[in-house]
Amino acid sequence: MKKAIFLVLTVFSLIDLSIAQRKINADYRLHIKEISDPITIDGVMDEETWLQAEVATDFYMIIPMDTSYSSVRTDVRMAYDDKHIYILVENFHALDGPYMVESLRRDFSFGKNDNFIFFMDPFDDQLNGFSFGANAAGAQWDGIMFNGGQIDLSWDNKWISKVTNYDDRWVFEAAIPFKSIRYKGGITEWGINFSRMDLKTTEKSGWAPVPRQFPSASLAYTGVLVWDTPPPSPGPNVSVIPYALGGMNQNVQEGQAAEFRNAFGMDAKIGLSSSMNLDLTVNPDFSQVEVDRQVTNLDRFELFFPERRQFFLENGDIFGNFGYETIRPFFSRRVGLDAPILGGARLSGRINKDWRVGAMSMQTAAVPENNLGGQNYSVISLQRRVFSRSNIGAILVNRQSAPFEPGTGESKTFSEYNRNFGMEFNYASSNNLWTGKAFMLNSFSPVQGHGMVYASNLRYSSGNLTWNWRHEYVSDNYTAEVGFVPRTGFYKASPSVGYLFFPKSKKILSHGPEVNVNLFYDTGWELTDNESFLVYSVRFRSQSNLFIWGAYDYIKLQQPFDPTNFSGDLLESGTEHQWYSLGGEFRSKPQSLFTYSFSGRVGGYFADGERYNSVGEIGYRIQPYFGMTMSANYNEIHLPEPWSVTSFWLIGPRIDLTLTNTFFITTFVQYNEQIKNINLNARLQWRFAPASDIFLVLTDNYLPAPFYTKDRSVALKFTYWWNL
Repeated sequence: MKKAIFLVLTVFSLIDLSIAQRKINADYRLHIKEISDPITIDGVMDEETWLQAEVATDFYMIIPMDTSYSSVRTDVRMAYDDKHIYILVENFHALDGPYMVESLRRDFSFGKNDNFIFFMDPFDDQLNGFSFGANAAGAQWDGIMFNGGQIDLSWDNKWISKVTNYDDRWVFEAAIPFKSIRYKGGITEWGINFSRMDLKTTEKSGWAPVPRQFPSASLAYTGVLVWDTPPPSPGPNVSVIPYALGGMNQNVQEGQAAEFRNAFGMDAKIGLSSSMNLDLTVNPDFSQVEVDRQVTNLDRFELFFPERRQFFLENGDIFGNFGYETIRPFFSRRVGLDAPILGGARLSGRINKDWRVGAMSMQTAAVPENNLGGQNYSVISLQRRVFSRSNIGAILVNRQSAPFEPGTGESKTFSEYNRNFGMEFNYASSNNLWTGKAFMLNSFSPVQGHGMVYASNLRYSSGNLTWNWRHEYVSDNYTAEVGFVPRTGFYKASPSVGYLFFPKSKKILSHGPEVNVNLFYDTGWELTDNESFLVYSVRFRSQSNLFIWGAYDYIKLQQPFDPTNFSGDLLESGTEHQWYSLGGEFRSKPQSLFTYSFSGRVGGYFADGERYNSVGEIGYRIQPYFGMTMSANYNEIHLPEPWSVTSFWLIGPRIDLTLTNTFFITTFVQYNEQIKNINLNARLQWRFAPASDIFLVLTDNYLPAPFYTKDRSVALKFTYWWNL
């Protein structure tokens, strides 16, 4: 094992040393100076500061081609004072016609809106940063950046902006407080890039050029923001975010009376330095978070749903991105899953340009009626930057049960403790063509004993060719009670290769095949799964997409399994199943007010059965105020007795009403025949001040037939972001 890890590290280091270490777009430099007169955020360029500011212009096209300047003109100016960073952007029209947006909702879909977004790398390490922007109707976008170009849009912070529309352009102006971001004091160069999406021309462009195989958010290709003096210190940086909540819960199905509740709590954000933050929470409540969208589950293993709670999001990658998507030693949604959170603290940020640290401890209450004692969840993570854009990290995760005397039996969910320790190497070459990861994990539990994981991958992405090799090992007794590891006891090999053609066509942007293979073996090296598929994709210049695929599946069940996840009848462990299937998908262009997508599959299934699936979604919008979508998913499964023919629907209409960019009403209904449930969720949000909200949330669950209410809840919540 040690030899394998040494070999992986050697390969990564040789690749990195073979590539020039100088920042790729270091010659793209924008100078930012202190304001000469006060700036009013109104989307009007009438201040002297903007007339004197240096202009970033002559953007490069990223798509459809990355070999020329964009036909769409974009001019960017930046300035600052002792409290804010200011930006003003003129987004000129290249073609006549109205702008195209989905709505005024915050954190819009990038590819479905005329928008401008910029990416800041305040440590100039090309790995982590912040993203801000707006669409042409004024809806805000903000997110925290990690892994060199990924963005978590669940992160919200305090800043202001305004969009003003003119006949020939739309203007975006914003003020971002230094207190809302993290940066290293004393340095005068930040990484930065600007991205423009113009749906009338279907062009995506960037100030510093980015190859089309990478997102415009790729921090490896940022230019340089040059400060005339080091950015000012944010000064005392303490924010208190109290909340008050009132509501009602009623379990109608159990015949219970309505239970009224009220709650008070508080979060606090304390800036220990410009790059280090301490978050505190007391009696948190997350009732305003949107419920998870339901899915049809025909999988043998647990499904993943992302974290949406604000407290866990800033610098969340240092905790939650350790490992792979199905091997996570820490998954914050485990915290508070079975019991209310009493409080917690989280320290995260940078010690300097090379070192990042994260430490978190959360305490939950005991739930005697479930024989569940209080739990403490703690995690410590440390990262050290190496090479140009890589890092080595370590993580320690601990869940500890408080002393507890259950009424009957033992604790319902947890052993006395569960601990995980791991180390990880994340690799990214300076030009982002090569990326990879290698990690090891060890678990310790009084019930399962000692377990381990090791895994690694190496990926290459050029303009045409993409390939990846990945392998994993998870021992039978590995446990991560605070993580997400739906499957244990296997070896896995996952090679993939794809190639894209870029024809000289007025309608097709790119097309090409991709082959993926996932091979699972048990710990005795007997093949248990072979998931192989070939997909051919076509991307049109209009931004519509077509996918056609074929797949082969072989599965030797390691546990009994109900192939419908519906009937309760099980296939026996050890039985073998194989089949072929075909499918396709088409998504229409996002510029139209009426949009649609559909997909389908036909082919075999478990027990020599057959599965037919069709999925469709239609949408219509009256921009920017109203949007409605209707999605439907139908499955029909043909199996021998005792299952016979099983069919079920998942239907989900959704309505979005965005009267302004601070007032939103979202309503959706989910009819899930597989679990015999109808869910209604209506959510009103009024952002009456930056990062301060009033929420009204109604959630009902119904039994489809005979139709009656199973449970109901109503919550009214007030939050206010108060800077001390």
